[in-house]
Amino acid sequence: MKQDAALLIETEKNPAPENHVTGWFESAGGKRLRYAIFKSRAVRARGTVVLLQGRNECIEKYFETVRHFTDRGLWVATFDWRGQGLSDRLTRNPLRGHVRRFEDLQADLSIFLETIVLPETRLPFCMLAHSMGSLVALSMAPQLSNRIERMVLLAPFIELSNQRLPSWMIRAIGGFFRLIGLGWVGTGRDRFPREFENNALTTDRARYARNIDLYTQHPELRLGPPSASWISQMLRTMKKVTRFEHLHSIKVPTLLIGAGNDPIVSSRSIEELGNRFRAGRSIIIDGARHELLQEADRYRLATLSAIDAFIPPDQDDEPEESPLNRTG
Repeated sequence: MKQDAALLIETEKNPAPENHVTGWFESAGGKRLRYAIFKSRAVRARGTVVLLQGRNECIEKYFETVRHFTDRGLWVATFDWRGQGLSDRLTRNPLRGHVRRFEDLQADLSIFLETIVLPETRLPFCMLAHSMGSLVALSMAPQLSNRIERMVLLAPFIELSNQRLPSWMIRAIGGFFRLIGLGWVGTGRDRFPREFENNALTTDRARYARNIDLYTQHPELRLGPPSASWISQMLRTMKKVTRFEHLHSIKVPTLLIGAGNDPIVSSRSIEELGNRFRAGRSIIIDGARHELLQEADRYRLATLSAIDAFIPPDQDDEPEESPLNRTG
């Protein structure tokens, strides 16, 4: 399953954390996906955070976040979803953000857990997901209770904020394009790079510039607008995961963290979701925009404090020893 090592890409303002392992694994349909495991230098590992990115994100964007968790004695395991980062792209236009079926993303996560996380990292496993990654995690949550101890969903992609058309109409339009074989068609114009002013992602100018610089120097990492199929599949899944029957079947303790000034995802829907299933609760970071872990420190640190208080779960037994510190 694993192949030759996959390199991490560094920039002057975004150096890679030390003590990592990288590689590739094969997912559904023969797609080759890049992964990385970042190991803490603590004598005993406290567990592993399975980090799931959002749309148009890559491993490199989370170097700062990775250091936070490895400094806490945790390992971090993450990968680039199909169609983005350095994983296999899905259309002739490599900038097209596309997915044929949402189930392909679920397969990516399931295979990653079984072939990389389970054999190569340290228990207990907790999951931290952002935006689209949160939607995948939430969709699979009923099947994760035997593998994942706790789950944190950041700005989960469960309801669009301030869209011009109702969700059912957008879903119908996307479904029509898929039906006639045009699901790959893009839904907007690529406007990279966007100016910092009035951006939807963060109030932190330095972190915004760091990420723009990463994608400018290495355009192979970034995506443009999503395809009609991508939108259709996301909206279909949003409707499914917010049903009572689905929420009732989730047993993994879940913390939902919304951004109070998020122009992409409705923070109201996140609050409501947290009240609708027994395994979940929600908090809102007032004033923050969509990318909570890329935000200004006044929002980012509040987000990290909430995460740190929730994961990893309390352990009665001593955590297992990191193999980095074994001798003999």
